[in-house]
Amino acid sequence: MLDHLGIQVADAAESASFYDAVLAPLGHRRMRQYGEVIGYGSDQPAFWIAPTETGGPARESHIAFTAADRPAVDAFFAAAVEAGARVLHAPRVWPEYHEHYYGAFVRDPDGNNVEAVSHGPVHA
Repeated sequence: MLDHLGIQVADAAESASFYDAVLAPLGHRRMRQYGEVIGYGSDQPAFWIAPTETGGPARESHIAFTAADRPAVDAFFAAAVEAGARVLHAPRVWPEYHEHYYGAFVRDPDGNNVEAVSHGPVHA
């Protein structure tokens, strides 16, 4: 549904380091950079970070990245913890969303709620 999404960050270098670490296990990488504006994706940049251009406190965003499977969610979570993210919810099944919803939630350096989610069942 979305072509791309961009968020503003307080410290571009700190946020880039965080997203470099947590998006790699999901198969995404830094694809374009224009100064401190950075685009991530796998085929084309779809998620962008840029230094904040507005004053005052930022509003929290919720960003959910698709993971290929449950091990990718676990790898995202491990990378986020290693990068110093505050844990909101460790990886688990969220049956209130649907029976196979497997997600992990952390805070990025700007306090955004960042999630990795797999919608597939466990394979034997």
